Amino acid sequence: MKKVIAVTGCPTGIAHTFMAEEALKTAAKKLSVEIKVETNGASGVENAITPDDLQDIYGVIIAADKDVNAERFNGLPVIEVPVKDGIHHPDELITKVIQGNAPIRKGSVKASTSSGKVQAEQESFGRQLYKHLMSGVSNMLPFVVAGGILIAISFLWGIYSANPESPEYNIIAATLMKIGQQAFSIMVPVFTAYIAYSIAGRPGMVAGFVGGLLANVTGAGFLGGIIAGFAAGYFMLWVRNLLGGLPRQYEGLKSIFIMPLIGVLVIGVMMILLGQPVAALNNGMMHWLSSLQEANPILLGIVVGAMCSFDFGGPVNKAAYVTGTLLLGQGNYFFMAGVSAACITPPLVIALATTFFPKGFTEEERTAGMVNYILGCTHITEGAIPFAAKDPLRVIPLMMIASSVSAVLSYSMHIQVPAPHGGFLILPLVSKPFIWVLCILAGSVCGAVMLGALRLWQRGNQTIPVIPEPVQSVPAEKNAINLRAGDIFFNRDVSVKDDALMQVAKAMEDAKLISSDYLTGMRDREAQISTYLGNGIAIPHGTPQSRHAVLKTGVKVMVCPQGIDWGEGQTARLIVAIAAQDNEHLDILRRLTHVLSHDGVQEALEAASDAHDVLNILEGKIPDSHPQDKTEQISQYDAEGTFTLINAHGLHARPSALLVKTIKQWQSDIRLENLDTQSDVVDGKNLMKVVSLGAKQGHRLHVMAKGPDAHEAIKSISAAFDSGLGEGNGSEPHSPEVRVHQ
Repeated sequence: MKKVIAVTGCPTGIAHTFMAEEALKTAAKKLSVEIKVETNGASGVENAITPDDLQDIYGVIIAADKDVNAERFNGLPVIEVPVKDGIHHPDELITKVIQGNAPIRKGSVKASTSSGKVQAEQESFGRQLYKHLMSGVSNMLPFVVAGGILIAISFLWGIYSANPESPEYNIIAATLMKIGQQAFSIMVPVFTAYIAYSIAGRPGMVAGFVGGLLANVTGAGFLGGIIAGFAAGYFMLWVRNLLGGLPRQYEGLKSIFIMPLIGVLVIGVMMILLGQPVAALNNGMMHWLSSLQEANPILLGIVVGAMCSFDFGGPVNKAAYVTGTLLLGQGNYFFMAGVSAACITPPLVIALATTFFPKGFTEEERTAGMVNYILGCTHITEGAIPFAAKDPLRVIPLMMIASSVSAVLSYSMHIQVPAPHGGFLILPLVSKPFIWVLCILAGSVCGAVMLGALRLWQRGNQTIPVIPEPVQSVPAEKNAINLRAGDIFFNRDVSVKDDALMQVAKAMEDAKLISSDYLTGMRDREAQISTYLGNGIAIPHGTPQSRHAVLKTGVKVMVCPQGIDWGEGQTARLIVAIAAQDNEHLDILRRLTHVLSHDGVQEALEAASDAHDVLNILEGKIPDSHPQDKTEQISQYDAEGTFTLINAHGLHARPSALLVKTIKQWQSDIRLENLDTQSDVVDGKNLMKVVSLGAKQGHRLHVMAKGPDAHEAIKSISAAFDSGLGEGNGSEPHSPEVRVHQ
């Protein structure tokens, strides 16, 4: 049995790595696909991919923000994405692989092609730089954490307990201080070496390590380390390519003698020459940050807090975190206090909000909220991601405000945190532990109140008394979906199309009709073709590829009397969101469009004040409205044809839109009827009325045209039916019955 291979890895190797692993395994189980996931975490590689694992596979998914030795998959179908995509879109990634849509990774496993060169063909240059930088960070962090904590522990015997001249001197404290300082002293060289290693492999590591040592010696610090790392990596990549033509017998000489010598010499000279200017720049930046801590802790706290909660462990968060980590190596313990406080706050916001505002969250969310107590207390920001992903435009700004409050208070209180990770586990090492906890709780409570109020308001707008018995818009039919008042909610604030999609998707998710992945399918559908029907009605739904995210067939209706810009000058006031496991939605579409095509619908929707008003509209109780009359007799048309619908999912919005587009090309008056349901004859240039036919696969559609180009119109319509109406499932022409009237 074929399987999918996956590799995950994030810079710290703590949270994102294993969240992506779990998401991919869950998605694979849902799709009934076997998967093996290798994790490149803080403790090393686990569940490593072997050559045997690469036999009989669909392809490989690499969800990583660090070097994971991707060249071993050269020649195989490979999808390479950031680790966050593995968390948020595992279903899409797996589906793409098993459908054979993954590109073949270039390069040869046996060739001495560098990792950097291969990546250059796969990714943007900016993406490469980020991965190389994060590779350095991930390998440096253990040294910083271990060294920082040992130094901090030595202070428990007194601030001068490591000094032999001090009365506080303690041999244990002195030993811990010495070990910790040694770990700190190689922080920059390790950082630099692994940046270069990520680019050029082992030759780059040698030159990078020496460049990092010289950055320490010259005082260039972490800024010099970054310069040395990238310079060493790309220089040695160039040297290796330059020497690639040497005979194989010189391979050992090249790798052990020539390349290390050239690399160390060139990068060493460069860092000696650049050391002083870079040191001045580095010291100036450190001095500016130190002065900012004293002069304007509010501004610094706002910037740090916003960065840490902008992407919850992503590149912006990492920029603040890495800066704080590197400053620890230079003896600045104040900056990390604000960074840690800002990173701890988001999961605590979630935990407190779900605890004290339970009515604003689903049972599943409340359970996840309890887990965030543990994640927050241990400095794992990523626990907030699932909640932020559901409503990013509202939740992320709230989190940024909450984190900023925590960071501002930490800087204002001049708190020092000597370790870059650990959360509340390192409280004994914090200069003012009790006050620091209060600072974090203040920001967390502020965020929890805002989030809780937001969720109560959102759910309040959707809470409408449910009628005990179903109320149907038209008489019930087989597979019909019944609408209750509780399925209808008003939103008088939303004005942006994507916000509307998120709101209706959330309503369906809360009702356990869909999983969160369905929203992506709805967005993809809108990108393919608008789901606006006309008459102020839009029917957003997912693509066939997102049908796996439908847990139960159902409908949610959002009423927006103020109108939403649906693009192309179209204003939607009734949003009928559909989740269908099969073709059940075609029945409700036909019934709804039959009613909603009447005159006066838009005016009635604008005047509607509650769910019962909307139900009356759906029942056809519209002032001054009247059913549409049957059109002229067939004999009055110049040409006609009968076509069998071959689309697997029937005449839903997308094929209907293409059919209408085809018909609108012609001057003739063109009418359609569904012979299998004995429908009314409808205007073929009206999308809503075409959808109202409710045609399913195998149904016969009778098309009638009257006008100067009637014959040509019928021919083009016949070709559109044969092509599958844009869904690529057409067949050979099926010889439709076509008649031309003289």
